[in-house]
Amino acid sequence: MKTLQQIRRDLHQIPEIGFQEYKTQAYLLEEIYALNQQRLTVVKWKTGVLVHVKGLNPTKTIGWRSDIDGLPIDEQTTSEFASEHDGFMHACGHDIHMTVALGLLRRINEKPITDSMVFLFQPAEEGPGGALPMREWLKEEHPEFLPDAIFAFHIAPEYPVGTVATRPGLLFANTSELFIDLRGVEGHAAFPHRTKDMSVAAASLLLQLQTIVSRSINPLDSAVVTIGKMTSGTVQNIISGHARLEGTIRTMDAQIMINVKNRIEALCKATEIAFECEVKIDYGSGYYQVFNTPEITSDFLKFAEQDAFTTSIECDAAMTGEDFGFFLEEIPGMLFWAGVDSPYGLHNAKLNPDEKVIDYLVPFAESYIRSMSNHENV
Repeated sequence: MKTLQQIRRDLHQIPEIGFQEYKTQAYLLEEIYALNQQRLTVVKWKTGVLVHVKGLNPTKTIGWRSDIDGLPIDEQTTSEFASEHDGFMHACGHDIHMTVALGLLRRINEKPITDSMVFLFQPAEEGPGGALPMREWLKEEHPEFLPDAIFAFHIAPEYPVGTVATRPGLLFANTSELFIDLRGVEGHAAFPHRTKDMSVAAASLLLQLQTIVSRSINPLDSAVVTIGKMTSGTVQNIISGHARLEGTIRTMDAQIMINVKNRIEALCKATEIAFECEVKIDYGSGYYQVFNTPEITSDFLKFAEQDAFTTSIECDAAMTGEDFGFFLEEIPGMLFWAGVDSPYGLHNAKLNPDEKVIDYLVPFAESYIRSMSNHENV
């Protein structure tokens, strides 16, 4: 049987983006089928995998979710096990997430707990989003495997190994992509009166979008509207007939997200009238807030505080997005940070997590799950 370190390094070499994780799925299945199958039920979903472990005398099911996709980033580490897929990298730690999940699965399968467990190896967290469709598939096709409580973690480069951090309630924000296309009339720069200039229209709209947070949102609420990319035109002497704005929306409250989108739509309609053009909005992928069940999270922090090898931190909420929020929308549970002591942050081409986190986190997670197996709050 392979060591967990070898598994992590194998997975790191084959990063694949959302719903294209074919090699990753095959690798996970090979490792899962190498286990004793007596208590296991394995089900494939798209490029993901579900593994149910039957408990000794189950009254409930405890879930553990791991995302499995990589990112379209060209790796710049000097690692001997760097990505073999040019232009793609596990730059968000999902290789670590999968390895810990497999390690926990091995231990629970070898020494079952009272309750059942379900491990969800979920594709497409980075986009377009796999949690919501996987949750709905579970509800419709396999309700018998729906967990009564669900847990997940994410690596945290800024914390040392042995540190876990989370908070009751809101941990991560509601997020939405934002793509706006403006179409007018292209023409020669010498005849501006015969055109509808989308460079000017897009510039005007961009400035208007920046008033949403400052003038349409309560200052006590948190929201971000960022336009990170603006494209328009082809050459210097042609007035642009098409422009595109690309950005992101992030809020700490689901209703505020609705309010922000309503305001964006109103400003786009006003732009259509003012510049006699067509404006179309695409919100792309959007993730629901990660709201940790307060009682479960408080108990987790207390458990971590009592662990001799763990430093426990109640951290602040962040504007980060994570589609695990869709599971927590309907299922009690929590997500926590786990330190990996890296000078480079998430989505950085030089991210190289400390592998010691695997040997620390697998037994820690196992101990926590065993303590939860008969816990009244789960």
